[in-house]
Amino acid sequence: MKPQKIFFLLPLLFLFSFKIIGANDTLVKKQSKKPPVFSNVIYQGDDDIYKKNPLKPDEFYSPVLQGCYPDPAITRKGDDYYMVCSSFAMFPGVPIFHSKDLVNWTDLGGVLNNVSEFNPHDTGISQGVYAPGITYNPHNDTFYMIVTAFSGGLGNIIVKTKDPMKGWGSPIKLGFDGIDPCIFFDDNGKGYIVHNDAPDKGKERYQGHRVIKVWEYDLEKDQVIPGTDKIIVDGGVDLSKKPIWIEAPHLYKKDGHYYLMCAEGGTGGNHSEVIFISDSPKGPFKPASNNPILTQRYFPQNRTDKVDWAGHADLVLGPDNKYYGVFLGVRPNDKDRVNTGRETFMLPVDWSGTFPVFENGLVPLEPKNKMPKGVTENKTGKDGFFPNGNFTFTENFTSDKLDYRWIGLRGPRENFISVTKKGLQINPFEVNIKEVKPTSTLFYRQMHNTFSFTTTIDYRPESEKDLAGIVCLQNERFNYVFGITKKGKDTYILLQRTEKGQSKIIVSAKIEIKKNIRLQVKANGDNYEFSYALNGTDFKNLGESVSGDILSTNMAGGFTGALVGLYATAANDAQPQ
Repeated sequence: MKPQKIFFLLPLLFLFSFKIIGANDTLVKKQSKKPPVFSNVIYQGDDDIYKKNPLKPDEFYSPVLQGCYPDPAITRKGDDYYMVCSSFAMFPGVPIFHSKDLVNWTDLGGVLNNVSEFNPHDTGISQGVYAPGITYNPHNDTFYMIVTAFSGGLGNIIVKTKDPMKGWGSPIKLGFDGIDPCIFFDDNGKGYIVHNDAPDKGKERYQGHRVIKVWEYDLEKDQVIPGTDKIIVDGGVDLSKKPIWIEAPHLYKKDGHYYLMCAEGGTGGNHSEVIFISDSPKGPFKPASNNPILTQRYFPQNRTDKVDWAGHADLVLGPDNKYYGVFLGVRPNDKDRVNTGRETFMLPVDWSGTFPVFENGLVPLEPKNKMPKGVTENKTGKDGFFPNGNFTFTENFTSDKLDYRWIGLRGPRENFISVTKKGLQINPFEVNIKEVKPTSTLFYRQMHNTFSFTTTIDYRPESEKDLAGIVCLQNERFNYVFGITKKGKDTYILLQRTEKGQSKIIVSAKIEIKKNIRLQVKANGDNYEFSYALNGTDFKNLGESVSGDILSTNMAGGFTGALVGLYATAANDAQPQ
């Protein structure tokens, strides 16, 4: 994750984090006589890029993980690949995926799924945990996941497991500051941690000046060894050019040399990936002459089908004995706004020479890659494998095991949901979507610029404090609420826009509920439409289309992508006009 974002956001995060829950407090659920029941949710992605670029039998799409899955890290044990991403205040923390071939991925949920150990209950959505590293150590047959946690006073932590399929151990606090840690094990079994940090006190030369540090790691104590820290990169590739935000370091060893790969330039339009070489994991490290090895910063901003912000990468040896790199990037919409957030992309990597280079990573990125040799079938979206490209996801809430794509915010989804014979019941908290607390909202990532999200809701609000429906959210200060509530004895449907924490009702309409209502949000690039069907089939727009500007990081800031949620609250402040 990105330190420049931390400095930019900290004042806002502190300013808007006054309403918090104490460590020993518990959320209050309203004992509603008839809480909302949601059923038959359909999410449908329909981006033009995939229509124009159908897959051939030997191809797969990149991004491999669409929507807010940034800062990927990857490791391999035998034929098994595991990949983790940032999650911020979404819960569970650190989503993890498994693959046998780098093409077909299975969602395993989240690494940090015990709220008593990782509890982002009082953090803004862009805090929580981010920039994980994952490494398999063959010397003790153990996986390590290391990450920075901006909640609960955790700081940098590490967790371990022998089998990621069976869960992870408890977080171990590590004794160093900074962000973006990654652990590396040498051929002799010795461990090292690299991370981003501030320059030594008094030596910061300019805004964005950062350093990369390395520590020796004690595998018995699971701690860095005091006094072994050393700065191995100061500023970046060329300090005289004042490079900014050197971060996201990863160490590798190949052909007797040690390689340090980092992101440089910040996570926006100047983002890039750079590489250094040394004869020792503790340096000195010399930058490659052909840096950057991955970037999209050199191309016209108005190019079609633009992918931007490429960087924050990790490398792994593929099943065809060829290297591949995962990295973050964005796919802006028609207004050049980033609503889907930073996603996980993949490219083959040519490491036939001294330094690795991302193949086609220095030209405008294409939506497709060739599958690794020996991989015979693209099963994405089938047989339980994670989908990408255009797809339809249907959820009837008939299974006790809810799909891992459904997530909570600042706390577990299980705290407010119940599966009933009629569908998914949300037991509302006395918290609304604008508060920095866990909300009773079941979220799904927006994965396309053109999509629809439709649900059926059985709901009879009891008072003006009750509301249920759909929320489209970039963060607690920028969102749309599309819901059903009461005013006096009448029932209303309304659309509320919240920008910079200030809310206004865009439109409302009095309705008469005779049976279940269907709600729908549709986006076509920047245009979002909210509609409802009282008879289950005939949808009626509630007002005109509205701009998705507040659902973009361009306007809202932060590190996440837009989320679409099934929302219920007993603390509604959206009052019909």
